[in-house]
Amino acid sequence: MIQIAIDGPAGAGKSTAAKELARRLHINYMDTGAMYRAMAYALMQRGIDIADHAAVEKELGSIDIAVQYGEQGQRVLANGTDVTDFIRTPEVSKGASDVAVIPAVRLKLVKTQQETAEKYDIVMDGRDIGTYVLPDAKVKFFITASSAERAKRRYLEWKAAGIQKDIRELEQEIISRDKTDSEREFAPLRQAEDAILLDTTDMGIEDVLQAVIRRVREVYGDVL
Repeated sequence: MIQIAIDGPAGAGKSTAAKELARRLHINYMDTGAMYRAMAYALMQRGIDIADHAAVEKELGSIDIAVQYGEQGQRVLANGTDVTDFIRTPEVSKGASDVAVIPAVRLKLVKTQQETAEKYDIVMDGRDIGTYVLPDAKVKFFITASSAERAKRRYLEWKAAGIQKDIRELEQEIISRDKTDSEREFAPLRQAEDAILLDTTDMGIEDVLQAVIRRVREVYGDVL
């Protein structure tokens, strides 16, 4: 089985690289962050205060987060409803980071992620893939970039969607999320010891992909 783990903070370009790598390899891509977003979205739709961990844990048994693959790639379902198109708002992003610090949530979603990786060749990205979800993956990367560059990328994404954002506020949100993700007690964001570090601040997507592909070929041969 091919297992490729790509970790890194928000806006570093890991999802873009992971999606394109999976496409070129003709294997599945799993955006684990979308699963946390879907969980946060489902909780918010029920009016649950994510800061109330006891209330969140009480709801977990009645919320099923699943991933499906089709012509549109990965789609994320909450209790059978496709919520993929509703989980990319700033509010849900913040909720996803907050809900991810709750161990019971991570245990529930990680189980699904690991089960998926046992069934399919997969490229998986997130914040704890190489360290916790797929610790035995043969190919691991930690992709990062400066907070200013990541804020710029987010700003351009929102602008392309017709939404105006203050780039300084976006950078502060990114810094805050980095702090939350890296300081959580359970499965925090960090670079695995055997992961290759890629700082994409001054790299284009093709440069990133070529670096990743070189490593994939070293491990798995000419699979492209």
